[in-house]
Amino acid sequence: MDPRQNVVSREDWLEARRELLKKEKAETRIRDEVNAARRALPWVRIETSYLFDTPEGQQTLGDLFAGRSQLIVYHFMLAPGWEAGCPGCSFLADHFDGALPHLNNHDVTMVVVSRAPLVEIEAYRSRMGWRFPWVSSFASPFNRDFAVSFTEDELASGAVFYNFRHTPSERASAELPGLSAFYRDEDGSVFHTYSSYARGPEELIGTLMILDRAPKGRNEGTTMDFVRRHDEYGAGPTVSCHAGAV
Repeated sequence: MDPRQNVVSREDWLEARRELLKKEKAETRIRDEVNAARRALPWVRIETSYLFDTPEGQQTLGDLFAGRSQLIVYHFMLAPGWEAGCPGCSFLADHFDGALPHLNNHDVTMVVVSRAPLVEIEAYRSRMGWRFPWVSSFASPFNRDFAVSFTEDELASGAVFYNFRHTPSERASAELPGLSAFYRDEDGSVFHTYSSYARGPEELIGTLMILDRAPKGRNEGTTMDFVRRHDEYGAGPTVSCHAGAV
């Protein structure tokens, strides 16, 4: 529908806008309730000694906190041998650098983790011009333990466990996106507090939040079908990363 077909007087627009405002306020209250429930989730102690390859050498999960008590990990879809990262993950990651000083000042460290070797991560990060911390879990079970990487046998079985349920293999892939949160005690104990998958981390994408307020909204056929890596606009379509399919 052409939005210009729904042109009304300023008075009629104001009445319609007030009705929408009621829904927006209700959405805000629900979001506050969901955020409170998220903070109230029970925690799980991390017993595995995960090791990551970083530009500063091997580090443990506890090391990734960089002296802070809270850690956010974005599970970025970049597998060994891939020429480039997932377009959807890259779209989301474009929003990280500006947030880092604010998060760090609030006792939160944010780190991106991928299964690709560090040299491949560094090459893609250089291409994209990003500065955020990005480490490799290539030699670690971290990605599999947090249900974002799957073997060929798992995919061939017909379903994988993703987004807290069994997902048909045709709607999955060897790598899938997600976000996890952790807390580190003063004695060094690390706890898993939260994870989110598929469209769960969508609110981190500020561009989408702006588009939702534009006259045509996201103007998409399927979830984020308009997204390209930021150096590829005008170069034609890219492969979907399945983020909206599951």
